[in-house]
Amino acid sequence: MTHSPTAPPPGAAGTAFDLGGDMPVGRIGYGTMRLTDHRGIPPSEAVIWEPPRDRAGAVAVLRRAVELGVRLVDTADSYALGAVEEIVAEALYPYADGVVVATKAGLARPGPGKWVPLGRPEYLRQQAELSLRRLRTDCLDLFQLHRVDPGVPLADQVGTLKELQEEGKVRHIGLSEVDVDQVREARGIAAIASVQNLYNLAMRRHEAVVDYTAAEGIAFLPYFPMAVGELAAPGVPVAEVAAELGATTAQTALAWLLRRAPNVLPIPGTTSLGHLAENVAALDLTLSDEQFARLSALGG
Repeated sequence: MTHSPTAPPPGAAGTAFDLGGDMPVGRIGYGTMRLTDHRGIPPSEAVIWEPPRDRAGAVAVLRRAVELGVRLVDTADSYALGAVEEIVAEALYPYADGVVVATKAGLARPGPGKWVPLGRPEYLRQQAELSLRRLRTDCLDLFQLHRVDPGVPLADQVGTLKELQEEGKVRHIGLSEVDVDQVREARGIAAIASVQNLYNLAMRRHEAVVDYTAAEGIAFLPYFPMAVGELAAPGVPVAEVAAELGATTAQTALAWLLRRAPNVLPIPGTTSLGHLAENVAALDLTLSDEQFARLSALGG
């Protein structure tokens, strides 16, 4: 059953969030997964195996994102086998004040399109060291467990991230694709600054996680935030609301996420400078209570 959240006040969306309590970032970040050779929809079919053919274009998009005010850049060790982390550093190092680079570890890549959870402590530690090297930093701003490995106790996985934090190699710890019970368990091991789950107007199975993280002041980073599919078709409320706002359907999907809860930080990715500017411009949109309710009645 689709959960239709009550509309918070229009001004509640805000333009910034204090990630981890000490890293203020804009409400729209930039996700780097699309800076690879190929991407798939649905996410389970994504290949994400080789670096982009247009490396200079990827560097230009990252630099333009920061110029437009984006302060949260999300990447992972598994995107093109670490090559995307290297591109982030090529584009943004030395990092401007306030730029937060989040990365992830915990998914091994035995082949194109293959993603295998791997949360053994020695592997997570090895990947953290490699990310530090590729990102040209001595401390990872946000280090996220990319997937929970069911074959390794969560205490060992999150505990390793906490050890890295205590060593000064990780500033904040995050999780990805987890439910509320897993977040609670992880918080008993270490402070959790963020949760990154698949969530958008059309795919809403993580409503409970959004509500829990909002109540606890934990950042929620929805990936594939604009994958609304048939909900963007003519005559469907997304298109209708977009027309009312004078916006695109993608911008409208982002505006809904921003209104959903003040801790929601969408991280749309793109290789287009034009689309990048459009995504950031969604911060200027304000949904009325009625528009928010119409959109919230959709999804599944």
